[in-house]
Amino acid sequence: MKTNRKDEYWAFQLKLMRRVCGSAALSVLIVMGLYLLFWKRRMGDWIVWFLRNVLSMDHQAAYYFYSDHFRGNKDRFFIAAILLVFALLLWQIFHWMTRYFSEINQGIESLLADDGTQIRLSKEMLPFERKLNAVKRTLAEQKEETAQAERRKDELVMYLAHDIRTPLTSVIGYLSLLEEEPDSPPEQRAKRVRIALDKAYRLETMMNEFFEITRYNSQQIALSREPVDLYYLLVQLADELTPLLAERGNWVVLKMDEDLTVRGDAEKLARVFGNVLKNAAAYSDPHTEITVSAGNVEGDVVIRFRNCGEDIPPEKLEAVFDKFCRLDQARSTGTGGTGLGLAIAKEIVSLHGGIIRAFSGDHTVTFMVRLPGMES
Repeated sequence: MKTNRKDEYWAFQLKLMRRVCGSAALSVLIVMGLYLLFWKRRMGDWIVWFLRNVLSMDHQAAYYFYSDHFRGNKDRFFIAAILLVFALLLWQIFHWMTRYFSEINQGIESLLADDGTQIRLSKEMLPFERKLNAVKRTLAEQKEETAQAERRKDELVMYLAHDIRTPLTSVIGYLSLLEEEPDSPPEQRAKRVRIALDKAYRLETMMNEFFEITRYNSQQIALSREPVDLYYLLVQLADELTPLLAERGNWVVLKMDEDLTVRGDAEKLARVFGNVLKNAAAYSDPHTEITVSAGNVEGDVVIRFRNCGEDIPPEKLEAVFDKFCRLDQARSTGTGGTGLGLAIAKEIVSLHGGIIRAFSGDHTVTFMVRLPGMES
């Protein structure tokens, strides 16, 4: 491709050089012709002939007129003719160049017009045509990306406002009841305080996760890469989440070698695996196990989290990693999170140079995390 483009530029330069050299050669020939006319007496004969036959002067009068007005100033006429020839040469070259500049200017105007049409230039301007069209495509893509980013921002604000309003309304409602009913039974007051506090904690968690995902999106998170004992990390997470899992009668089963390690940020990887396990706890059928398996695959480390539960529709398998994405089942239960856990997990995995995917079928949901191995 680069060779072809160089050939195209060379063809354009060669054509321009041929035109300039051809015009220069023609000018030299014209100057040589003028020299023969002025200095080899041909011009004098033609002037005398013109005076005799066109202006009806006799031969002697025509000759004297030529001698008085032309012969003594022959060198001046010659220089003037040479200047005129080179002026015409420069005008011709300028005309060619301005035509090319005019085409480029039209291409730039089409570029700024953003009308979706292809820029068309003359055949010899093909390299510039391709460059302008490439810039036009890039600008169109950047405009679309900007529009998508604006839409995502609007959606983010909308979802955040919606999710903040729900717990905030509950907090205000229960606090209002406490204010309106100061003489209510202590048990009822304690219950209302507990519910309001739970909603406030949920609101705090939501805001913390929102700011966290914002930091990941703006690339403000630095990783501290070191060898991580994957087995120990997952055992520790499973123990920490035992109370949450026990609420629905779930438990974690690990199927992996105890010496399996990866290079990464242990704290942030724990965040990834913890978020995936919490998601599995929210969507698993009651009294079923959550299986965590891991192993080396082609130099990478692949961790799979598998649970029994309602299948995720194919069109939502990618959407589950979007911000504020929660399936209806989780929204209707107390286990529904903020909708940012999997989005945060995806950002952290991406920072590690890995990928995270979701698979679903036969009443089984699997999340696969693939991370570079120790030698990567």
